[in-house]
Amino acid sequence: MRHVIALDVGGTGMKAALVGTDGALLYEARRATGRERGPDATVESILGFAADLRAYGIEHFGESAVAAGVAVPGIVDAARGIAVYSANLGWRDVPLRELLGTRLGGVPVALGHDVRTGGLAEGRLGAGRDADRFFFVPLGTGIAGAIGIEGTIEAGAHGYAGEIGHVVVRPDGPVCSCGQTGCMETLASAAAVTRAWAVASGDPAADAADCAKAVASGDPRAEAVWADAVDALAAGLVTALTLLDPRMLIIGGGLAEAGETLFTPLRVAVKERATFQKLPEIVPAALGDTAGCLGAGLLAWDLLSTEVSA
Repeated sequence: MRHVIALDVGGTGMKAALVGTDGALLYEARRATGRERGPDATVESILGFAADLRAYGIEHFGESAVAAGVAVPGIVDAARGIAVYSANLGWRDVPLRELLGTRLGGVPVALGHDVRTGGLAEGRLGAGRDADRFFFVPLGTGIAGAIGIEGTIEAGAHGYAGEIGHVVVRPDGPVCSCGQTGCMETLASAAAVTRAWAVASGDPAADAADCAKAVASGDPRAEAVWADAVDALAAGLVTALTLLDPRMLIIGGGLAEAGETLFTPLRVAVKERATFQKLPEIVPAALGDTAGCLGAGLLAWDLLSTEVSA
């Protein structure tokens, strides 16, 4: 059975699948990234996982994968197949496409940015499948975005498009790891809400999910933390609306799991901030944490289609 390998590499874990020609997940697996052992060991973990997936395909489907797609965090040079930099994984300038191609017997390999790859899946298979223009924003440890246009994702001239988390929404706000102050990521990410709620609640173990539960139960301390994050998020998103004019805003990541606890005040806050901008539909992502893996499979099939038509 013809299939491709799909890998979504995260800071702590990897999600993988063998994906058929119709997009069906023929086999799924997860494995630790092993970043605590250093960047070289992390790369070897990725290569070993991919090799095991190839072996599984040969054993169970009678043939080797015809291509592979890999989504990784950080800065990615997709055209050259290089994982340029990842603070979470500690690597620089890793020729991942070449290394994987060699380990997998010479099959073509597509490399993509994790958020843009997830956005590709949400656009074709998930919440944005009927939208010609969308902006996908997962709210996790950090915040990034994927600009969807007619079934493709705009990477930008240098591969940096969509970095909405580093739009400054409060110039007097917290210092960001990027060097600016008041970036949306420092105020509206799941990590930011976790930090703020741990202080407000007096519980250092409390996280963003706990804050959302406290909001739902009417805790005024949680409501203040939540409102501050939603306000910062709305400010950044209205900037995106002004620049991109999307038909749909797709919000994913950990904070989106709060459901209407997030979406009801967010829609109100965006509407209140907008002036001349056309309001898009604001919806939750549909694919959850499988988006990156599904998107990696799409990258692999797209790569094969490009090679056939070339």
